[in-house]
Amino acid sequence: MSSISVPRGEDVSQFRICDVIAKKRDGLALSPQEIRHVVKVTMSGQAQECQLGSLLMAIRLRGMNPEETMTLTKEMVASGCVLEWPEEWSGLLVDKHSTGGVGDKVSLPLAPALAACGCKVPMISGRGLGHTGGTLDKLESVPGFSSQQNPEQMMEILRSVGCCIVGQSKNLVPADKIFYEMRDVTATVDSLPLITASIMSKKVAESLSALILDVKFGGAAQSPTIEEAKHLANSLVNVGVSLGIPTIALITNMDNPIGCCIGNSLEVIEALECLEGRGPEDLKELVLQTGGHLLMLCGQASSATHGAEKIANVLRDGSALQCFRKMLEAQGVKPDIARTLSSSSKLGKAAHTEELKAPKTGTVELIQARPIAEILNALGAGRKKATDVINHSVGAELLVRVGQHVEKDSLTCYYPSRFTWAILLGVLLQSIQKI
Repeated sequence: MSSISVPRGEDVSQFRICDVIAKKRDGLALSPQEIRHVVKVTMSGQAQECQLGSLLMAIRLRGMNPEETMTLTKEMVASGCVLEWPEEWSGLLVDKHSTGGVGDKVSLPLAPALAACGCKVPMISGRGLGHTGGTLDKLESVPGFSSQQNPEQMMEILRSVGCCIVGQSKNLVPADKIFYEMRDVTATVDSLPLITASIMSKKVAESLSALILDVKFGGAAQSPTIEEAKHLANSLVNVGVSLGIPTIALITNMDNPIGCCIGNSLEVIEALECLEGRGPEDLKELVLQTGGHLLMLCGQASSATHGAEKIANVLRDGSALQCFRKMLEAQGVKPDIARTLSSSSKLGKAAHTEELKAPKTGTVELIQARPIAEILNALGAGRKKATDVINHSVGAELLVRVGQHVEKDSLTCYYPSRFTWAILLGVLLQSIQKI
């Protein structure tokens, strides 16, 4: 590990957090010294939670210019250490980040698939934000899995497996960890500069050779329109490239859930199906396209199409699945659980399950991802405050897809609680067009 070098000018002790809040509240740009002061008092505990919440809301409402966003990213990185890797790994260190979606379990099969292709994937992931699920929350539904791996442990896992999916250690971008948890409970998740600084600070700290971003738009995304998604993608790519990371972004739709399963345990099972060469086509397509572009970007494939073929091969021959199992074992999962996870009852199951049937004959025109996710979060799949404990068994399995013909009284969904039957039925009713 090493510390990132950020120029230090005037003494930041002359600033007051309340003055910084007022300045941003009034729509003025913050100086590098003021942003440095914010990070400093956040790390030292001198800033009250109400002050940080107020500042986050001011940033959410007033925004930040590119220079402010770049400075905030650098200062977040400088709050901790930067990972260092062996010279022979140069050009092979890659990662992917999604801006969040419903049923988005792409990272779970993608990381081991990239490792099976010869890459090193030090994936630092987050937990759920708002209605979107978190990669770490999904993986922690596997008994024994530990997302807390220090840099030395990450190094060993990358040597032996090729990939790891971990949370932020206390020395890695610790300022972002504080802001990240606070954004989730202050309705500031969708702030473009906060999203940019949060994502890119972690990626800069990983010392990557290449990075791909999956920027979502649509009804269940942080960016409702494709124009907003493009704006966010430009912000992320500009910061990445400016800080020395070859970066590209894909812009993908997030109106409908990805795959058929929503909820932590269920999404792990569906990710395993993808690793076994099965599973929903939309999930597989995202894994192939994201992995293909990333292999091209780091020079391990001649084109995105060639890269996608390499990803498809490691999914087909089982080598990606073996990498995933080895990663689980390296991060605390017992070997017998890692080997039999997809065919066993090792993952938690909901205490109550309801089967929802189509109220009429018709064609499914839309499955509204966001309302389903919000209902599941209310049942315990997500958090209302940072300290809430996730119920990993809460989830929904969709038995129909957009464009599918359904007969009256045919099954459309398995759902975990009888108490929300009427609510979810209302969501599904909006998705069935009567013939």
